Amino acid sequence: MTADTARSADGDIRVAGTAVVLRDSAQGVESLMLRRPSRGSFADAWVFPGGRVDPADHIGAVTEQDAAQHAAIRETAEEADIRIHALRLLSRWVPPPEAPVRYRTWFFLAREQGEDVHPNPGEIEEAVWLTPRQGLERHAAGGFTLIAPTWMTLYRLCDAESVDGVFEALGEPVFHETHMRQDDHGLYALWAGDEQHPDAPGPAGSRHRLSMGPLPWSLERR
Repeated sequence: MTADTARSADGDIRVAGTAVVLRDSAQGVESLMLRRPSRGSFADAWVFPGGRVDPADHIGAVTEQDAAQHAAIRETAEEADIRIHALRLLSRWVPPPEAPVRYRTWFFLAREQGEDVHPNPGEIEEAVWLTPRQGLERHAAGGFTLIAPTWMTLYRLCDAESVDGVFEALGEPVFHETHMRQDDHGLYALWAGDEQHPDAPGPAGSRHRLSMGPLPWSLERR
């Protein structure tokens, strides 16, 4: 990742693009997961390839989504040494207001093209292909750090039977504005439709939250 210059129109949040790179395997659909170094942003976390929008990503871009897609393609090449194209928008994530550094991150689906992955030394420590369920199981067992958008994306893909099926079933992109709450039961990430979401609450008793206390994490949606 290079120097950060990309910010949204309101000036208080940066912009990034992420590629959820998928392939078919004997175990089912797998996604490419990369482990960040033990320093810097998302230390030791397992993430999808991606990073912030750079000035060059705006070349030929009409919208913020276009620039974020360019960043996802570029960062995947830089971090994993593979090329992707024909991306499809999956989701967009806005971090909670209290986050020290805020990135509005666009998530795109992509297919791997049969190239070998070569992690970029110093920027990526490890690279693995895992089914979404394997990723969640490793996280639940401990020692496999995930952040909430990554966990939620893996959860969404758990029932996928093929990469073609993922693309064919893809509906409208989902936009998430995260808020955090903590009570006697633990720490939660909240999204629109949860009764406690400050901007888009649902009716009394409604839930759209990820319990992020003791492992395993669990999603409540009702």
